[in-house]
Amino acid sequence: MEKKTIISQDPSFMQSISIANQWCQDWEDELLSEEVLADRISELIKTKNGLRGFFAYTLSDMNCTLLDKMPSSLIYALRASGENIVEITVKNLIMSSAQIINHQNDNKMDYAERSSNISERCLNLLRNLDTKLVTKAINNNLNKLDFMSNAIDHSIKFNEDQKRFIIQKFKEIDH
Repeated sequence: MEKKTIISQDPSFMQSISIANQWCQDWEDELLSEEVLADRISELIKTKNGLRGFFAYTLSDMNCTLLDKMPSSLIYALRASGENIVEITVKNLIMSSAQIINHQNDNKMDYAERSSNISERCLNLLRNLDTKLVTKAINNNLNKLDFMSNAIDHSIKFNEDQKRFIIQKFKEIDH
């Protein structure tokens, strides 16, 4: 088996998605142990693009089950990365939850289901991260919820249904 490492110390966002995809596929195919995968992910998420690319892939790809299965070595690696992991996971929970409401209102149930899957993966991950960091991030975002907006068009603020749903999702974390 060919050794798969990060080609660059600072891979681009797209390279990071590709790297995460390959490693997760190798893990699914039992070509990588949980421990080796966790070590590689720890290195990848040290950079901003690596962190973003890893989560873009593992949260959104329906065929990637890494965040559904949550191997203990991965949880340990993500917990060790601290605030950055909590922050990006909370942001993804907020956006995916808001999108569920948008897609339901637009009667795009397949998109709502995809957003729901991302939201559930975020919830499950947050339940396994440092409780104090998660609570702090949630409280910070609750205070800013009225000023938050759609990631694409910042002029469109979350509506009351979206805010209520996001708060409901926060409560589901059980921290």
